[in-house]
Amino acid sequence: MEKKDGMNYAPKGKPAPVVGPGEFKIAAIALDHGHIYGMCNGLTEAGAEVKWVYDPDPAKVEAFQKSFPTARAASCEEEILSDPEVKLVCAAAVTSLRCALGLRVMAAGKDYFTDKAPLTTLEQLEAAKEMVRKTGRKYMVYYSERIHVEAAVFAGQLIGQGAIGRPIHVDGFGPHRVGDPKSRPDWFYEKDKYGGILCDIGSHQIEQFLFYCGVKDAKVGYSQVGNYGHPDHPELEDFGDAVLVGDNGTTQHFRVDWFTPDGLSTWGDGRTFILGTEGYIELRKYVNVAEKSTGDHVFLVNQDGERHFEVAGKVGYPFFGQLILDCINRTENAMTQEHAFKAAELCVRAELQAVNLTAEGRQL
Repeated sequence: MEKKDGMNYAPKGKPAPVVGPGEFKIAAIALDHGHIYGMCNGLTEAGAEVKWVYDPDPAKVEAFQKSFPTARAASCEEEILSDPEVKLVCAAAVTSLRCALGLRVMAAGKDYFTDKAPLTTLEQLEAAKEMVRKTGRKYMVYYSERIHVEAAVFAGQLIGQGAIGRPIHVDGFGPHRVGDPKSRPDWFYEKDKYGGILCDIGSHQIEQFLFYCGVKDAKVGYSQVGNYGHPDHPELEDFGDAVLVGDNGTTQHFRVDWFTPDGLSTWGDGRTFILGTEGYIELRKYVNVAEKSTGDHVFLVNQDGERHFEVAGKVGYPFFGQLILDCINRTENAMTQEHAFKAAELCVRAELQAVNLTAEGRQL
């Protein structure tokens, strides 16, 4: 969980190794986003060993090694890609560069695990799909707001048990805090590099809709973006929202923004509401405002009444062990490739068709 005045990108779960020591070796390349810590921590809790790390910035490598002391500093990317012991490469590159790196990883015969958003253009998506077809390798995505949040994991379990009947609608809210602008890299403010707000943090929201409502494909009904509060960074979209309609008749509305006030005890009041035919679920992922600064609160209302679950430290993160076993057994239990790519496609499409609400000269 991100703290109010700092960011902890590596949630601690319930370690549940699915392999023995040294049986599944991974590497980290491109440490441009702190999510690389959560990605690697989730995998090491599931039994993986980080053998290598590479980034052009020695300071980033040194900091990473403090968290993952088994990681040796590689002299170049190729040193990792040519190592037959490395089965999976984790990466958190600049968003627009994630696909190109993934193509190199898969061409080297390794599976790829990238931070979200996994790409920024439809052309990149087609290239990734073609490389998957050609190599049979995986292009997996760290959609952390579902797979690395215990409240979100538990919600999926409740839905699987039929607690709210058939899910028919999801409302998602993904507010974030910019923090000190000087702490952000230059690419954070360049749209062709971060992909736009609906592509970037909107990817979390779209992926959750697909998962919770069992959607295979969807259309973007409308999408909007704007820059309301950051005139010094005109390419930063600090607000966005969209409506999606799934191929099974389910719907979603989500809002993402960079307007978390300083008074909130954490980086953002992320919430998800899931409406079903027999009840509803609310997730207060990171804080229960004015009540508890802890996260992972799940509220369930159905025919049996009202319940409040506090699930922090109780559920764990099964995705990571499933991913390791998927890489070993060539299965798709953690996440299907189709699902990972569809979420990526829809967030790009939402961005491409978005109306800019604050564009100069815009007419109502």
